[in-house]
Amino acid sequence: MPKESEDLGPRMSWMEHLKEFRDRAVKAILTVAIIVAGSFTLTIRQTTFNGYPIYYPFPDPFNNVASLLLKKLQNDLLPSYVQVIVTTPWDALIALFYSSIFIGVTLGMPMIVYQTVKFVSPGLYPHEKKLIARLSIPAACLFVAGVVFAYILILPFTIDFLFRYAIAINLTTFLTIDSFISFVLLFMFAFGIAFELPLIMVLLTSLGVVEPSFWREHFSLAFVVMCVFGAVITPDGSGVTMFMVAGPMLALYLAGWYISSRHKVKIG
Repeated sequence: MPKESEDLGPRMSWMEHLKEFRDRAVKAILTVAIIVAGSFTLTIRQTTFNGYPIYYPFPDPFNNVASLLLKKLQNDLLPSYVQVIVTTPWDALIALFYSSIFIGVTLGMPMIVYQTVKFVSPGLYPHEKKLIARLSIPAACLFVAGVVFAYILILPFTIDFLFRYAIAINLTTFLTIDSFISFVLLFMFAFGIAFELPLIMVLLTSLGVVEPSFWREHFSLAFVVMCVFGAVITPDGSGVTMFMVAGPMLALYLAGWYISSRHKVKIG
């Protein structure tokens, strides 16, 4: 248990806290904004030097990095019988903007995490700082694992499964580009967050916020929350897709429960 005498550093006034929060939020937002602007206005070109490929950014607002990502998503995730369309002049622009934001948040995540940790660290005990430092890399890896899991295993099956209903009743399968990109990015982001669940459980248990038995006692409530979460991010009315989200989360919950009860993280 932490000693009451552990030094938390000099206390800050409310105005100093607000100023600190503003300064760090501006740095994080500015980082993301720069990446968003770059992905919206630049493309990646390739040249060779002594037989080695060299990639460099080049201005091209129509074949930009966001459009390359969008093309990649269409090629990998959409069945061949589904055509992507636009219904308004600005649909494609909105889809590219969504892609740029996703790139900006993903690549800017190290700065976001860094600024967040620097903001909260003055209020943490030394053992809490050590624990957060130890779990920061696993947290990033779990988020990436969740995104990759959704991209490779869940999204292709889910999209094909849903469009099979249209094929079964002889409907022409079209998908607007903004609906496609918002659905895909929401899915990947949701799975990235969901994969943090075991780490959150281990963190709360190691800090003594809850006992390991807490996770066993509240399993039924967690199951309901996971089903609701699955229904929210897959608003298609199909119970199958809801459980495709809730199922992996349930496995992650069980993993977090096991690790929390068997292998508490040392924080000394």
